[in-house]
Parts: sequence; C-alpha cells; structure tokens
Amino acid sequence: MTYEQLASSWPAFSQSIIQFMSQLGLDKLALECDHTALRVNSTHAAQQLQHEFAEHGTIISNNMINGRPILIIELNQPLRLNDMTIDCVELPFPGEKSYPAEGWEHIELVLKSDAQECDTLSQDLLAALPNLKPVLAGETEVKVKMSSPKGDKERLANPTIAFKKGGLCIKVHPHGIKAVIASES
Repeated sequence: MTYEQLASSWPAFSQSIIQFMSQLGLDKLALECDHTALRVNSTHAAQQLQHEFAEHGTIISNNMINGRPILIIELNQPLRLNDMTIDCVELPFPGEKSYPAEGWEHIELVLKSDAQECDTLSQDLLAALPNLKPVLAGETEVKVKMSSPKGDKERLANPTIAFKKGGLCIKVHPHGIKAVIASES
C-alpha cells in the first residue's frame, strides 16, 4: 500500500461512502467530516505510509490508543467528499486484528453535541434524524457499534457511533479530531 495507491483509490471509496451516507440519511445533516482513516496490517506498511504522508502533510498527533500508535496527519491539500473537505487522515499502526483489506476504511463525522457517552449521543442523533431508529435498534443490515475510544492524554470525552455495512464504516462523534488533540495539552 502506497500513497499513490491510496490517492487513486479515493474516488471509488468516496463514492461508496457518499452512497452509504445517503442510505443512512446522514447527508441531510450537513455534518463536518473531520477525518478519514486507513487500515494496514503490518508495521512496515504503516511506517512506509507515515514516511510518504510526511511529503503531503504534517503529523499533528502521535498518540497511544488501545495499546497502539495512531497518527493524525493534517494534509497540505485536503481530500474532497462531495462538498466536504477532509484535511486529516488517521493512520493507525496495526493491532492484534488483521483486516481483510488494507486502504481506506472509514470517515468520521461531527454531530455537535454535549454528549459524554454513547446513549446521549444516540439520542441527539435520533433527534436530528428520526429515521435512524431502526438502524440504531439493530433492525437493519447495518451493524452499529458504540464505543468511547480514548487516547492516553485525551481529556475530552468523544463517544462514537459506528455504522458498518459491506466493508464500509461511517463514525459519528460530538467533537472533531483537532478539538480532541487540543484537549491533550
């Protein structure tokens, strides 16, 4: 997996993500897409991408989350997702889990909320988008995972709701990645 391969696969990935957002109705909320994330299965691949991304951006965070390094790279030239710009890429080093495919894995959207945990975030999301009730209730083919990942230095609670279907994932949380990083200092 190289930077060039990622750049050439972005249009297909972004089109699939846009369709998934539309299916969920998230496109109606005009949410900010604060970052997108990659998946790699080897430390060597992660180190190679870290080196290649250094030519296209700046590492603004290198934090331990769930026992593994996760880099946030602010891009010199943002990625486009319809009318949204995405200026950060999350590059997690591999953990114990191996992924069926390396490359683009998910995007993360910011739903402005004061939620400190997933139940409140879920209620806020349902208030904005009531048609998600069957999805959040587990009554559709979309898998839903709620979590509260936290970096070693983070002070800002950022509960997350992940929607997964067909190898795609869209995560919703109340704070953008730059606000989370700012909470570390």
